[in-house]
Amino acid sequence: MSVSYTDKQGQYLAFIYYYTKVNGYAPAEQDMQRYFEVSAPAVHRMVVELEKKALIQRTPRKPRSIALRLSRSELPDLK
Repeated sequence: MSVSYTDKQGQYLAFIYYYTKVNGYAPAEQDMQRYFEVSAPAVHRMVVELEKKALIQRTPRKPRSIALRLSRSELPDLK
């Protein structure tokens, strides 16, 4: 699979990976908002874009349902 994402998208993907690994459950959009110090709409737009690119999947109306569709080797390091 050829993975194509921007540097910023890669950081979000890496955050989702590590957050899930450390906590045992996926991050909420609010967790990403705090970490990246951006607005709630900015995080939501990013999540929607990652989903459109099939880099993540999530269950509608279910909190903390973000799941990566990439392996660790396809992700950048978290900065």
